[in-house]
Amino acid sequence: MIAGLSIENFTNLHVAISLIGIVSGLIVLAGMLRARRLPGWTALFLVTTILTSVTGFMFPISGLTPGIVFGLISVVILVIALNALYVKRLAGTWRWIYVTTALIALYLNVFVLIVQSFQKVPALQKLAPTQSEPLFSVTQGVVLVAFLILGIMAARRFRPTP
Repeated sequence: MIAGLSIENFTNLHVAISLIGIVSGLIVLAGMLRARRLPGWTALFLVTTILTSVTGFMFPISGLTPGIVFGLISVVILVIALNALYVKRLAGTWRWIYVTTALIALYLNVFVLIVQSFQKVPALQKLAPTQSEPLFSVTQGVVLVAFLILGIMAARRFRPTP
């Protein structure tokens, strides 16, 4: 049991938090592309993305796993994003640093969503049972390219007025 929850219920909570983080992150990205701050959605995105990492560390895992590495990277990235947004207030280069770090954190969560989807969704699992098949690689590649393009666009467009 983790935090008084069965492993199944804790996993469901972790997944729900992750999905809220991804959806709110996509809304924040859409706002960035329109030069809008969306403070409520941004706070929800940042909090749920932090909670995704924190709850990920609470699973009974021994040793260093890719999930732990992704979680550690995400926490570091999110600390920088929080500093850029709330301490530096997007001044000067902190604007594009915030955009970059926020989108990296979102991308990491989407990357894990794709991995988990190919592991847990029967139709996807049949198409790429070992995740070394071309479909899995192409899917991850397309998502990476989309995030790179959207990230560049967001960094150029996100110039919100105070």
